[in-house]
Amino acid sequence: MPNKLSPPAHDPSHEWGLAGIVADLRASREELHRTRHPLGIRELPSREAVVRIVNGLRSALFPTHYGAPDLTAESVDYYVGHTLESTLRLLHEQIRRALRFLPEYRESSDADLSGRAFEIAREFGHQLPAIRALLVSDIQAAFTGDPAAQHITEILLCYPGVWAMTHHRLAHALHRLGVPLLARFINEIAHSATGIDIHPGATIGPSFFIDHGTGVVIGETAIIGERVRVYQAVTLGAKSFPAGNDGVLVKGNARHPVVEDDVVIYAGATILGRVTIGHGSVIGGNVWLTHSVPPGSNVSQGKVREGSGGEAPDDGRGG
Repeated sequence: MPNKLSPPAHDPSHEWGLAGIVADLRASREELHRTRHPLGIRELPSREAVVRIVNGLRSALFPTHYGAPDLTAESVDYYVGHTLESTLRLLHEQIRRALRFLPEYRESSDADLSGRAFEIAREFGHQLPAIRALLVSDIQAAFTGDPAAQHITEILLCYPGVWAMTHHRLAHALHRLGVPLLARFINEIAHSATGIDIHPGATIGPSFFIDHGTGVVIGETAIIGERVRVYQAVTLGAKSFPAGNDGVLVKGNARHPVVEDDVVIYAGATILGRVTIGHGSVIGGNVWLTHSVPPGSNVSQGKVREGSGGEAPDDGRGG
């Protein structure tokens, strides 16, 4: 009796017409809509690695809150050292990958690039105690400025503003050390988690408190002084975006606000352009501001009281 022929194996690529889709995608990728870096760089920083780096750094900075649960006075230093060693090794590799995107490193050998990345990672490590001091000042500002805050642990574990500022303090240090791509990566991870969008280039002084937080936007060239407090949906943005002769927006111009010490900016306020908010001023909720105000001003919708200070009539805090 003749053997029956087996039916042909199922071919999913034929069923979906994958050959045509793959060909069209190749044409889009290689000819029509190219997104690849001009130099064809394929080795990119890893989001997973960056998340691990931030988690490791956070654990090293605040081991009793984010580290191992069984730490003791005798074991905490070993834990911090072990965590930093593995985290800085991972950071070194991600810095090496990110440096390749900078014009000054495009012709560097792999050895030179790795050596420079190690120097940056080592310097960054030595800045961690100062970064921790800034973060503690932010945490203290949150505890002092929020009547709902019960204790420091609640702030460290629950406050999105502190979470965002942890990322920003780390990212800003890397930005200043010359690794802007990796710095932006770190802050965008916090942006996704908290809704707080801070460019790593923004300079923010100690004791900075973001209450509630959702929708806060702080631009690249913003400068914020000490003991500043902002609420949800505050924007420190640019008023205009000049373009060069090639139509590309000019990069790096100082185009965001300067906020001096002891300023309070309430919910929904929008401050645009390279304007200065004088120290001790209060900007009320939903104010749209495109000009500088002197120290001690109290700005509410449609009204500026110069030198008055005090609390704005509508703080929009919501508890």
